[in-house]
Parts: sequence; structure tokens; C-alpha cells
Amino acid sequence: MSGRVYASIFQRASSYKLTIFPTASYQFQPTHHCHLSSWSNFRSHLLRQSCEDSEKWSQSQRHFSAHQDIDFQLSWVQVNSILRSYEQTVNVPEFDGRGLSAVRRFQSNHLAANTPNEDRRSAASCLQAVSERLLYYIAIAMMPKHSLEELEKSMEHGRALPPILQWHKHHADFSFHRESASLYIEHLRVFWQSLLDSEEHNEGMSLPDALDRAFKRLDGDISLEAQVPLSTDLMKSTAIQVAFAGSTACVAHISTDGIHVANAGDCRAVLGVQEEDGSWSALTLSQDHNSQNQAEVERIKAQHPPSERDTIITDDRLLGVLMPLRAFGDVRFKWSRELQQSILASLDSGVDLDFLNLYQHVPPNYLTPPYLDVTPEITYHQLRPQDRFLVLGTDGLWDEIGSEEVVRLVGEHLSGIHLQAPLSVSERQLKLGQMHKLLLKRSSRASPALDTNAATHLIRHALGTDEYGELCQERLASMLALPDDLARMYRDDITATVVYFNSDLARPHCS
Repeated sequence: MSGRVYASIFQRASSYKLTIFPTASYQFQPTHHCHLSSWSNFRSHLLRQSCEDSEKWSQSQRHFSAHQDIDFQLSWVQVNSILRSYEQTVNVPEFDGRGLSAVRRFQSNHLAANTPNEDRRSAASCLQAVSERLLYYIAIAMMPKHSLEELEKSMEHGRALPPILQWHKHHADFSFHRESASLYIEHLRVFWQSLLDSEEHNEGMSLPDALDRAFKRLDGDISLEAQVPLSTDLMKSTAIQVAFAGSTACVAHISTDGIHVANAGDCRAVLGVQEEDGSWSALTLSQDHNSQNQAEVERIKAQHPPSERDTIITDDRLLGVLMPLRAFGDVRFKWSRELQQSILASLDSGVDLDFLNLYQHVPPNYLTPPYLDVTPEITYHQLRPQDRFLVLGTDGLWDEIGSEEVVRLVGEHLSGIHLQAPLSVSERQLKLGQMHKLLLKRSSRASPALDTNAATHLIRHALGTDEYGELCQERLASMLALPDDLARMYRDDITATVVYFNSDLARPHCS
């Protein structure tokens, strides 16, 4: 299947990423072609709980200018340098000999609040069918049997593997250690061997089935790697740390026909739509899996005895601890008490569990596990001429700025046209001071964009917009000047990717 995939897999403090290097010489001829971009962000519960559970910051507390407490301001040059340090722009050929592309280009950026940054991103062109680990699993699930046989023969004869993904990386993006990568290759191979043994896997799975299977299989492998003997204590402790950490994921596969989105957690995919009058509207392609999603809450409650209905979700968190209600890893909410204790006890006696960011206790009211799974919610949207771009963002972005505002910012950044709605009846009756604030807000919206990269543009506005909608340099500088031990109290890590469509392909053609 030809298409382009953009994914966001959000990894927290024990974050890890895979770049597969079974050999140093990957010289192969590609067959099919698609694109994929993924972010990874694994969540360390210890770090996150210390920031989210012990500190109940109100909206106003999280958003006031740090300038009131920290007598340190950044210059305009320093602000721009920080905001643009990790930005990335990739232009995609409309036709490169391997098929038409539904994606024209994408722009990405991230800004850390935690140390280390809990967000991860990756981007890749899929050369065989259709991150890092998750995107490989999706590609394997989609590949036809004859392509999987080529992979297996290469492994058996010690040859370099045919390429599956062509990564588009920023120079600062994280990659796996070779020792860990070899383990992940081994388990990826077991996955494709199981598909080769299946009589039903001939032309590869359909995209929805591949997305669902890949999410579940990777989660199973993460759990397995923490339980089996490994060659070194370092690999063992790393595997356990990864399993006890957690990751939400939002993956978007974009083809010339449409977009499939697979989401597990509280990241979000939002489509930017340009209406006939030139205005912009947002179409959300994923549902946040948190306590604000009542259907999701009821889904989880239905899986447990009625006696637990009042304890499964407390303080808007799973068992009073975890914010997202679907995730990779987080085995503290999946394994039995006995298994958790056994696995932690298997670590060398000299290993400091606090250093590994691992809890030594299970959540309260832990009666009928598992309470958490990674089953993705999969949606499909057929591309239309008015669909102009897709925004993928971590929860740190959506905590600061709404979907409609994100689309408006990107849309006006793309078109260079800033539309102002006529004054409403109530606005016409404002007092002089109120009218002045409204005019400031409207004039700030019409200001030229300061960044060529739309993802940077979003981050700038997410952190620097004041209560009147005005971009405030002082506020932005204060938020960026926060020291590491305070930054997480005022904002989360933010990662955004903006994917621009080759809209000509979505236009109806006359016969």
C-alpha cells in the first residue's frame, strides 16, 4: 500500500527510541513508498506524579508570568534561538518515481519543560509498505508475505536487510543504543515470522487491522522484554524501566485517498479545513482518552465489577494516579501485584529503583487488573479539496491552546491572510477600556508571523499569548527563562507537527 504516515508516540522520562541498524550497509532497491513521522514520549510516573499529583496548579497559577518570581528575562534573540533550536522542515516530492504523494511538506518542533524532555518525535518514509518501534511494527503488518520472506532470507543468510523505513531526522533526535536495537530487531523478526506462518497473511493486512495489530503487538513485546532473561544487567534494567514507564500514541497514515488515525491516549490529531469564504475550521480526527471523555470512562468501568465504579476514576485519573486512559507500557496498571513484585525483585540488589524512576508499590484500589490497555481507536477521513493540513500535537500543546485556535494560527500562517469577524452586537456596546483591549487582540492577530516554521509559530503562541489573545514578548521570555526545576510547574513538554497536503490530488477530476 502506498501512502504517507505521520505518527506521534509520546514518550516520557525513561524515553527510548529505535533506529534499526542490523548492519552498517543498507543498500537496497525500494518497492512501495509511503511517509511516516512519529514522536515518542514515555512517561515516568514518579516524575509525572511529583509534578502533577503533589502540585495542584490552577489554570491561573500555571499561566501567570514567571517574571513575578524570577528576575531574569531573555532577549529577543535568545527567545528565538530557544524556540527554533529543534524545528524541522521536510519538503516531499509530489512524484519521485515511487508514486504520488498526498503530503507536500511537514514542519515539526518541540520545546522541553522536563529534564530530560519527555517528548520524542521521528519522521520516516516507508519504503516497503508503510517512533520508531511502532512504525516498524505497522510497516511489517502491512507488508505482503513475499516481502516478509525477503526479510527472513536476509536474516538467515546474514545479509543486510531490505530497507523498510527511510528516516527524516533532526540532528538532535534521540536514537536507541545498538545493544537495545538488536533486541528490538529480534522481536520484530518474531513478529514477521508469526505473519509468515499465518495462512491469511498474503497481501498484507488492511490499514486498520495493521494499526490495531501493531499497537497491541508492540505493547506485548514491551511487557515480555521486562520478564525474560537478557544478556546484561543494563539491558534488563532498561527493559524493566521501559515497561513501567508509559507512552501514549497518535498515528496518522495519509494516502492519496484519505487519512487513517490510530490513537491511544491524550495526544490529538486535528484537521485544518479552509471554508469557501476563506475562513478556517478545525475537524478533530481523534478522541482524547482521559476522564473528560465520558464514553472512555464508561468503557473502563464496564470492564470491572460494579463495586469498583467509584474507585477506578478518582481525581480525574485512573486509580487516582494516571491521566491518560490508554497507553503503551505502564505495566503498573496491567500486571498482577505478584508479577510486579517478582520482576522488581529480579533486579540486581545493587540497583537503585528510585534512580530508575520505578515505583515500588502498586496503585490504590488495585483489585482486578488490568485497568489499562493500548487498543487504538481508529478513524478514517476521506480527503477533500478544502482539507489543507493536519496538526499532530502532544497534550502539552492542547493544554495551552484549543483546536480551533491552532487551526486558525496555522491557516493564517499558511495563507498570510488574517480574517477578522465583524464586531458583534455585544462588542459594539463595550466601554472604551474594553474596546481598547479588543482592538489590541484583533491587531495582534493581524501581525505578520515571526517564524517560517508553523510548528514554532504554534509553540510561540501557546506560551506567549496573554489573556486578551495578544502575543506578549515579556510573558514568552519569562516562560522560556524558567529553570529546569520550575519549568514543569508552569508548562508541559510541547511537540507539534504540521503536515501540509498536496491538495491538488483531492480535487475532483472531470472525465
